[in-house]
Amino acid sequence: MVDSYDDSLDGEKSKTQVKRELHALVDLGERLTTLKPDLVAKLPLTDGLRRALAEAPKHTANIARKRHIQFIGRLMRDQDTDAILMLLDQLDASTRQYNERFHNLERWRDRLIAGADDVLEKFVIDYPDADRQQLRSLIRQAQHELAQNKAPAASRKIFKYIRELDETQRGLR
Repeated sequence: MVDSYDDSLDGEKSKTQVKRELHALVDLGERLTTLKPDLVAKLPLTDGLRRALAEAPKHTANIARKRHIQFIGRLMRDQDTDAILMLLDQLDASTRQYNERFHNLERWRDRLIAGADDVLEKFVIDYPDADRQQLRSLIRQAQHELAQNKAPAASRKIFKYIRELDETQRGLR
């Protein structure tokens, strides 16, 4: 007995798979409505989707919001979802990529505080926009605080400065 269902589905997506993909686009569109306008401006989106995202906060009634999110989901079909997801993963604190980036910045901070000038030079090579003088000053303050068992205020400032440099370099600021 020949199974005719196998022949008709070669290379085609099932109806269920198509629905899953469309629901994923709607969910992604809804996630985009929560972003700040300056981050939306950095995404590779069409003008129609940008307008729809800007209008999303205007829809406060439950059914109107739901209908607008469905509309955004339809507009998402024409977008480069991989580029959008990559940027969102860098912003979302629950993703592995965000955590790896965060830990990498912490390692840089610890190496700068514990290290010599060669570590600072390597950092400046990786982050050419870094202000070497400001970093040296913060490193000295952090080393002084560490030696006197004070609260690590300068260490926090170093981390904040490094994170701002990293976000600027990645285009997140």
